[in-house]
Amino acid sequence: MPIIKVELLAGRSEDQKQAIAKRFTEVMKEEAGVKPESLHIVFHDVPASDWAVAGQLVSKRQNG
Repeated sequence: MPIIKVELLAGRSEDQKQAIAKRFTEVMKEEAGVKPESLHIVFHDVPASDWAVAGQLVSKRQNG
């Protein structure tokens, strides 16, 4: 049972996550021969205040 864990900055809609899950499933089926019903995809929404890039919180970068 393959598991794909996706960490994203919080704010994606359910429709966006559905589209991402669909594409991951298509790619895994086509490229790795994985049966769609065996693939699990877990989304982790991370607040900008809990994510840093180049030593700076994303929440600080977004707000200037």
